[in-house]
Amino acid sequence: MSDISLADFHLTMQVLDHLDAGIVILDKNYNVYAWNTFMQSYSGISTEQIMGKSLFDVVPHLPEKWLKNKIASTFKLRMRSFSAWEDRPWVFKFTNFSPISGSSDYMFQNMTLTPLKSLTGEYTHICLTVTDVTDIAKSKNHLRESNAQLTHLSITDRLTQLYNRGHWENCLSDEFDRYQQLHQPMTLVMFDIDHFKKVNDTYGHVAGDAVIKNIASIVRSAKRQSDIAGRYGGEEFGVILPGTTADMTSYFTERLRKKVEKSSIEVVDGTAINVTISLGICELHSGITNYESWLEQTDSALYESKKNGRNQTTVITEEGNFSPSVSIRSNVKQLVRNIC
Repeated sequence: MSDISLADFHLTMQVLDHLDAGIVILDKNYNVYAWNTFMQSYSGISTEQIMGKSLFDVVPHLPEKWLKNKIASTFKLRMRSFSAWEDRPWVFKFTNFSPISGSSDYMFQNMTLTPLKSLTGEYTHICLTVTDVTDIAKSKNHLRESNAQLTHLSITDRLTQLYNRGHWENCLSDEFDRYQQLHQPMTLVMFDIDHFKKVNDTYGHVAGDAVIKNIASIVRSAKRQSDIAGRYGGEEFGVILPGTTADMTSYFTERLRKKVEKSSIEVVDGTAINVTISLGICELHSGITNYESWLEQTDSALYESKKNGRNQTTVITEEGNFSPSVSIRSNVKQLVRNIC
């Protein structure tokens, strides 16, 4: 090598060593030909320890199979390729020392793979450029988490942690549209707490809120993951049950009714508050032209339950008739026992 080329090489290596990025040059056998200061500082592996040796024999925790495939692909295509932190947070498992993003244990990295030509014009080496993007990743992740929290708050009822009325109605509209396309069974349940005003008047609004929260908790435990529950307003709730007929839904409402009936909330002086709920069921059918009508018919079944004595479920049929659910029979038996 001439004096000029040696001087050029020396200058080039100085530039590489002062870059705020990791530079690794490998041959096709993954032997290391360049390992700059950035790589030495973060890996703790000196140039003397790694030069001329296989990268995978010296550096621990590398995604070997993935990285070899990435290198092979870059050589084959003879063009630059990339790896972003969103897809793979890190390639080299470097500890994060950044004070700004100190909550991240490891350095988030972008990596560029560049094929290098030899003097003969053949692609014989590859350059891996490793960039620390931890601060950017931290900011983006924080923004993503903040947006997710804001979205959650915007669709969630604060007291019950069920969907709020606005979002739940949007879900109801979406499910109605889905029924129009697929014509699969779908049922709506509306229910409210019997004599809830009396609870508030007797024990206060704090106790009333505790009752509402308790019922919301029972709803969450009773419903399936696919069911969509929301607080419609005050003491009224709605549950959408996709893929479910009115008969099948009756089992859900009866289970829910019994759980509420058996549960109680204690107030400050130790008094136990027991409440019941009245429910209405309406299975979606072709005669219902919009989700508002679906909601109205279900509400009418709910108020039929209240009119007939509360603590029961009423089903509204496709013909518009009211049919007591299995719960009414349980209610009658309980009434007989109380009288005796």
